[in-house]
Amino acid sequence: MAESFGTDAERYDRARPPYPEELVTAVRAAGPGPDLLDVGCGTGIEARQFTAAGCRVLGVDPDARMAAFASDKGTDVEVATFEDWDPAGRTFDAVVAGQAWHWVDPVAGPAKAARVLRPGGLLAAFAHVFQPPAAVADALAEAYRRVLPDAPFAGESRSAAQLYEVMFTGFADGIRASGAFVAPELRRFTWEKRYTREEWLDFLPTTGGLTRLEPVALAEVLGIVGAAIDRPFVLPYTTLAVFAAKP
Repeated sequence: MAESFGTDAERYDRARPPYPEELVTAVRAAGPGPDLLDVGCGTGIEARQFTAAGCRVLGVDPDARMAAFASDKGTDVEVATFEDWDPAGRTFDAVVAGQAWHWVDPVAGPAKAARVLRPGGLLAAFAHVFQPPAAVADALAEAYRRVLPDAPFAGESRSAAQLYEVMFTGFADGIRASGAFVAPELRRFTWEKRYTREEWLDFLPTTGGLTRLEPVALAEVLGIVGAAIDRPFVLPYTTLAVFAAKP
């Protein structure tokens, strides 16, 4: 699944939301300088935001299609998993990962981040958490039961917020266990985004549970969800982040 998002890199870049400016500012302020390594940079959504904030960004991504898209948009990218990537002696003021740290080995990842960070450098992993309106969420759950009954998402009873709290607690535990950082800090950034029916149906195929579906099956899922949306809606987002500084 980690390398399935490049199936439609253009849609991914178009439909996935950017990160709140408060997060970008907080990362920029917490690091000792402007040199930033973006792990799992994808199409370069956050890389472009950090570049606009005055950072010099190098991206690393295992998917050559995503990397090519990011490169075309102006981000320097090297194709590799973070674990296998060769820093070639380079060091950075911050290592960030947007929607990507869960693909990184929980032991090797923090250790490697510490090796490429300068003293006082920041490791920051962050991701969006959202829960669509009940009718939309129920329609998606029904689509999973009907089209993807064996998918792990189909039987999940916990909310997105509960799942991400568990995941980010795990991130913090892995960083803490490395012994290479001061105590990690969990942060939350809240914001909202308005979606039309068309925008939501454009976004859904970029999510991990649907990126590998055959066109006929995907069309069935989108048809079920689309039938539940009769007007635009405002979606509350929380961007969760874990910050940890290298001594």
